[in-house]
Amino acid sequence: MPQPLSHKKQQLYLVLSGIFIVNALLAEIIGVKIFSVEALLGLPGNLTAGVIIWPVVFITTDIINEYFGRAGVLRVSFLTVGLILYAFLVILATTKLPPAQFWLDVNSKDGQGRPFNIEFAYQSIFRQGLGIIIGSITAFIIGQVLDASVFQWFRRVAGGRYIWLRATGSTLISQLVDSFVVLFVAFYVFGNWSFDQVLSVANTNYWYKFAAAILLTPVLYLAHALIDRYLGDEATRELQQEAVADEAV
Repeated sequence: MPQPLSHKKQQLYLVLSGIFIVNALLAEIIGVKIFSVEALLGLPGNLTAGVIIWPVVFITTDIINEYFGRAGVLRVSFLTVGLILYAFLVILATTKLPPAQFWLDVNSKDGQGRPFNIEFAYQSIFRQGLGIIIGSITAFIIGQVLDASVFQWFRRVAGGRYIWLRATGSTLISQLVDSFVVLFVAFYVFGNWSFDQVLSVANTNYWYKFAAAILLTPVLYLAHALIDRYLGDEATRELQQEAVADEAV
């Protein structure tokens, strides 16, 4: 017995939202690490670890926008912000817990036998993340609202054609803002970076996202093909028309 459109629509939104939320949350948590692109790939620059999986958020955002409109993107975006805040409040609470002495003792040295303070390491990593969270959420909200709005603008201008244009164009514009805002707020306003360091890392982050948005275009088309096959031609058109109609209201 074929599934009704309402059920398929619900299942699709649930899966896409799950992918979106878990990757956004992971990106926030691992974003405290800055790694050397030169040491890894022999290219100049430094990147935040969070940008590695951020392209998954780009693609998911564009797919949700395609089938559920700007409202669908903003709904899951605000839910994600609430869940990120919850996660970091829990993390903050754990940094206040007194460490067990045996835990400190068994982790008092690293693999080379050098003195190691695991409580200091835990505090340094996760409390740094609390500074990043303010910048991340600020940039995330601005970026998502901008991305969702620009996507629909390109969609209206192109008359529903050129998926790559609205997906890539919205990402490139929104991430130009996001890449700078998150680092400026997190590491300049609440951290100890110089403005030049912020610009340097933001510049590298943006060009990574730029390249990722271009290179992942085939993945976007593949995802569209799989979803269209799952929904069926008639249901796909109906869902996309609803997404466009919501923007016109």
